Amino acid sequence: MKLVECVPNISEGRDPEKIQTIVREVEQVPGVVLLDVESDPDHHRSVITFVGAPDAVLEAAFRLTAKATELIDLRTHKGEHPRIGATDVIPFVPVSGVTMEDCVKLAETLGERIARELQIPVYLYGEAARVPERRDLAYIRRGQFEGLREEIETNPERKPDFGPSRVHPTAGAVAVGARKFLIAYNVNLGTTDLSIARAIARKVRAKGGGLSAVKALGFELRERNMVQVSMNLVDYEKSSIYAAFELVKLYARRYGVPVVGSEIVGLVPQKALQDVAEFYLQLEGFQPNQTVEARIQEKMPPEIGYLLSVAEDTPTPGGGSVSAFSLAQGYALLSMVIGISLRAKKLAEHHDTLRADRSWSFERLSEAHRLVREDAEAFEALREAYRSKEKETIQKAAYRAMEVPFRVMERALEGLKRAVDLLDRTSVRVVTDLGVAGEQFLAACRGAWLNVRINAPDAGDAGAELLRAGEQVMAEAARSYELLREGVEKNLA
Repeated sequence: MKLVECVPNISEGRDPEKIQTIVREVEQVPGVVLLDVESDPDHHRSVITFVGAPDAVLEAAFRLTAKATELIDLRTHKGEHPRIGATDVIPFVPVSGVTMEDCVKLAETLGERIARELQIPVYLYGEAARVPERRDLAYIRRGQFEGLREEIETNPERKPDFGPSRVHPTAGAVAVGARKFLIAYNVNLGTTDLSIARAIARKVRAKGGGLSAVKALGFELRERNMVQVSMNLVDYEKSSIYAAFELVKLYARRYGVPVVGSEIVGLVPQKALQDVAEFYLQLEGFQPNQTVEARIQEKMPPEIGYLLSVAEDTPTPGGGSVSAFSLAQGYALLSMVIGISLRAKKLAEHHDTLRADRSWSFERLSEAHRLVREDAEAFEALREAYRSKEKETIQKAAYRAMEVPFRVMERALEGLKRAVDLLDRTSVRVVTDLGVAGEQFLAACRGAWLNVRINAPDAGDAGAELLRAGEQVMAEAARSYELLREGVEKNLA
């Protein structure tokens, strides 16, 4: 599966509502999974991590940037961390099925779009850099927003890779790039003397003759009454967490100050932590799959966990979630069929249409996955409403418990209709997979219809209207399924 990680840093770390509004833009993009949000009020910065299919990740990064542009004003922004933009940096990281070159193309595409649609100057950095010096973010950030605002119009060295040679009045500029996994690692010192943190930072970073893959700065943490050596480990296999920690500790001892703790900002590759354990415990012959979690993951595929949760003696996840899961399986198969057909030279005349089909099916797959959870949540809300014994509360909850499976029915019907259309533009080799997708869609529709019907009596007039609409969907689904079945049988013959 093609997966890309994206880790935008935004210049807002103190307003939870504003941060959540920006993050919501990511969550609403089909095909993207939000992994982590970490905010720091001293740095006045949030690190947002998400992963997904390349095109979906690109779309999420753009929407996040647009919303941050709307909500963040750098003219009033004050924080410890250097920044040039409301969305300060957007790195793309290859996870699986994609190369660094693919991530460079994503960076270029996003950079051009941000410049064109938002009128924000964009600098390409890391592996995407077109100017050698710009591989280093520090070079791009020198002078921060205020310094860049003064120089960008007159200094040729500050000319952006995309967009106008002037900063956006409130959103500044943005650095977009491609890189390997980066670990943001901070070590906190038991002193308020900022000069000590800065001196240690100069000694541990690569430019100061320290660790080859470490960038470091010294910051003051006023709310915690201490200072911090803040590091980016740009290649943890060259410069490990334990090496960075030990070197900072060594220099801290030289200045007579204690190390009071350390922290990892955002997510970290599991191997980086295993390296730490091996070093400090002096482990011999330790294997990554020796952890309980790794062995469970190896022996128990994710779908087993879902099946076991359904098998529990609890009402959720129940039939509604299972119906939504059937819907998801149908769209997953539809995406597979389209993907294989896109490799068939004989179908070249249909490739543009098939690409649009695949994008659409991925969106539906993402929605189906959400509906699995939403159905369980709707049923739990209905159970709570029954406990309240308030008629209006019960009606609203019952209607919601109808609405979610009704959406499953609608999406299942759309899947069946698209599967019928695909009969004439997909490879004969996968026609049976197309047929199985149809079986999943029909099962999803029938199962969801049962949940719509059982909740209708408590949902009032709105429920009765939804019930009538459901009958029409079921009739259409039956007709589309027959057309698909006949087409599949014809191809088999």
